[in-house]
Amino acid sequence: MVETSTASWDHHTPANRLRDRRILITGAASGIGRRTAQLFAAEGAALTLLDRSPEALAEMADETRGCAVEADVTDEASIAEAVARGAAAMGGIDGVVNAAGIVIRGPVLDVSVADWRRVIDVNLTGIYIVVRCCLPFLSQAAGATIVNIASGQGLLPNTPEMTAYAASKGGVVNLTRALAAELAPAIRVNSICPGMVNTPMTRGGQGDVTPYALKRVAEPLEIAHALLFLTGRESSFITGAALAVDGGRTFH
Repeated sequence: MVETSTASWDHHTPANRLRDRRILITGAASGIGRRTAQLFAAEGAALTLLDRSPEALAEMADETRGCAVEADVTDEASIAEAVARGAAAMGGIDGVVNAAGIVIRGPVLDVSVADWRRVIDVNLTGIYIVVRCCLPFLSQAAGATIVNIASGQGLLPNTPEMTAYAASKGGVVNLTRALAAELAPAIRVNSICPGMVNTPMTRGGQGDVTPYALKRVAEPLEIAHALLFLTGRESSFITGAALAVDGGRTFH
């Protein structure tokens, strides 16, 4: 059985670290995005929550008092409308967390070109679309931040049958660096690179924890804390980083 992280990560004492921040989160209805929305709400942020699951999104909106908008990150018109609604509800946008993502596993000959394109569209192009739509609002804010969820597979793609996913996440790492160079100094852009995380997307595929120094998978809250750090003032001199939050799998 794969071990998960200790119960100490199930608790958090809020400190208003995101008071007066207005954050848009994609993939906010499940997994890392959901836990991040809960943490950011506890830390005082106003939230706009984007996802394709209307029922789970409505539940998250009730819990976090966020503005919930059903949207598809691969559809520019859908995202443009969602971003405009969120900005109107919050009075602007000064932070973005791109947490939407999918994984399709399989050998190269079994993963169709359509599947490849779907993974790239959601994981990489989706981030580009969200950033493009949010930039007019981020550029008007002080201390604006963007944090993209990449993956340890984007740093060290040595797991079989993950070709499309690894390519997409390697793209996220380099897209983040390119955005950081272009948008500095007004907007900081960083990525985090998780290892295995105990989420619905990874269940059934968590596999062997031997490559991980900590010998376990992460809980979503552990990843959310990294997102909080890169969104908050404590990381004010960090941009263009690819922060490995992977239990020691890559030692980057």
